[in-house]
Amino acid sequence: MNNRQLFLRHVAQTSDAPLALEITKAQGMYMWDAAGRRIMDLIAGISVCNIGHCHPQVVKAIQDQAQQYMHLLVYGELVQSPQVAFAAKLTEYLPPALNSVYFTNSGTEAVEGAMKLAKRHTGRTEIVAFKNSYHGSTQGSLSIIGQEEWRNAYRPLLPGIQHLDYNNFSALEQITARTACVIAETVQAEAGVRPPQQAWLHALREKCTQTGTLLVLDEIQCGLGRNGTLWGFERFGIVPDILLLGKALGGGMPLGAFIAARDIMWSLTNNPVLGHITTFGGHPVSCAAGLAAFNALQEAQLVPAVQAKEQLFHQYLQHPAIKAVRSQGLLMAVELENFPFNKKVIDECISQGVLTDWFLFAPECLRIAPPLIINEAEIKEACGTILHALDKMSRR
Repeated sequence: MNNRQLFLRHVAQTSDAPLALEITKAQGMYMWDAAGRRIMDLIAGISVCNIGHCHPQVVKAIQDQAQQYMHLLVYGELVQSPQVAFAAKLTEYLPPALNSVYFTNSGTEAVEGAMKLAKRHTGRTEIVAFKNSYHGSTQGSLSIIGQEEWRNAYRPLLPGIQHLDYNNFSALEQITARTACVIAETVQAEAGVRPPQQAWLHALREKCTQTGTLLVLDEIQCGLGRNGTLWGFERFGIVPDILLLGKALGGGMPLGAFIAARDIMWSLTNNPVLGHITTFGGHPVSCAAGLAAFNALQEAQLVPAVQAKEQLFHQYLQHPAIKAVRSQGLLMAVELENFPFNKKVIDECISQGVLTDWFLFAPECLRIAPPLIINEAEIKEACGTILHALDKMSRR
């Protein structure tokens, strides 16, 4: 029995038609399958590999830390230098109000922690989220996902959740003194890359301030440079009360975080003690990798180049079958006629050595979210493959 057969038999599946590509190596922009075929990764492991696969600085940091120590004790009890160094580095680049970092294993765990923190700090129970938002698939995160299709199979979910229309000014009146927090993606990713109106995001910030509600911005997918600024909220001129990070945070290792002011975060330390706890969150190897990746992102000055690369995609992606190209930095949605057509294009791209995908709440859109290291020649090659696939599928 080969690896693909073993994969289908023994690894729990999340769909009845997995890609089932057997990857044996990944480096920079590329992956290689078991037959030695090179595949360009145009989605960066779903926005994880911002600085590419197996960056040498990250690999070295992992090796060095693994030789020092790995797991020691549950999170928050011992002074572990990788956690301290990475938390301190992140807060250097954040506004003063975001100065306390709680590391988790993943983005959805960061969401869960933020929901608990907001309830504990405010003493309130109501949570506001938005339609077509995506925040993860654990039970609490699922409760605030913005599509009933993804929620209904797992009810009952958390009570006290409201889902409002994103970018709707009148909907903000539903935020009141009963609301513990509002959780919003800074850019709605799985909806097919839908950024907010700046005036609306400012109005949301003001409404939360007026009502004593904590504003939680989810930058798990759009943060760490992908939008063309280090933090997505920088493009809109506001600061959240809690920031959620994940995906690219660990440089390819599992890591997430929720970040707030220390006086807010202190709420988790008492009544009861251990108000939020994790065994492996902030694992020292993951934090060492994350710090190395963050430093590499800054040293290579990848973020300032994002918007120019974004424009190259717009320049090259011209085709009658493309209805729209929406983007916020190197997070892009290429809107096509429908999902069946999009899926054929995606499959053709993969067969031609370019890995892309679709969006959960916008299946008619082809996903482009490459490592930020992508260069102009690679952008041109990727776009050429997409255009070839569009030509081929349009003729059928």
